[in-house]
Amino acid sequence: MKTRPALFAGSWYPASANACTQEIRSFLGDNPSETKTGNAIGGIVPHAGWYFSGKIACNVIHRLVNTDTSDVAPDVIAIFGMHLHPESPCYIMAEGAWETPFGPLPVHSALADALISRFPFNIETPGHYTRDNTVELQLPFVKYFFPKTHVLTMGLPPLESSLDVARATANLAAEMGLTIKVIGSTDLTHYGTSYGFTPMGPGPSALKWACDDNDRRIIDAMQSMVPADVIRQALTHHNACCAGAAAGAIAAARAMGATRAETVAYATSYDKSPGDSFVGYVGMVFS
Repeated sequence: MKTRPALFAGSWYPASANACTQEIRSFLGDNPSETKTGNAIGGIVPHAGWYFSGKIACNVIHRLVNTDTSDVAPDVIAIFGMHLHPESPCYIMAEGAWETPFGPLPVHSALADALISRFPFNIETPGHYTRDNTVELQLPFVKYFFPKTHVLTMGLPPLESSLDVARATANLAAEMGLTIKVIGSTDLTHYGTSYGFTPMGPGPSALKWACDDNDRRIIDAMQSMVPADVIRQALTHHNACCAGAAAGAIAAARAMGATRAETVAYATSYDKSPGDSFVGYVGMVFS
């Protein structure tokens, strides 16, 4: 099986299985069982380097592990991501596997093929792909918690048509008799001169506005589980870099019966590295 290389291992997250395991254990803390829920269908994760947002992403993906006695790993975890704009196409990894420090993570080609037969995609392969951190940063967590699960990775632009793709992912999986969970990967407001976005100028008041106002708007939209509102908020207020991915996760989770959203954590890069440029992160679980 051909494998797509891990481009960010050794920089954005550890390159070895042992080092990743140590990081994951530190992210979960002393009582990891207390961070799990029994019926989580999907979630939203950030995708900065693990130093900045790995703890949030790790704990969200850990929540997808069921706690009841009938716990069975899902056949597929669909991960929506990529930094796309409204004129972008949808992307899909159609074959092969992703490299992770814990071993290769195979793509569910049958589900990918079913989607490709219904929707237009730019098709990626292990040898032809767009360099992208939004999906890769999640894969060691997925492989660690779900060592036998396949993945389906897609890039969804911030368009309502992306929601049709997301819903079809859930519905086609059900038609094929597959169990599935979904993850949407996005960071929130990118504020400061480093990102060309300074509507409130520099200083503490800018950080407060980005957290309490701008990020709050998109978090509230995600919490309400109205995916079209997530896209509209992001396009209007520049408070999510991968709004199509986040909205897609909500649409797919709702198609699978999710009715509740829980915010697991919120943080910013300022917490780790204070400065006039910073990024917001949220972790959310749907059940």
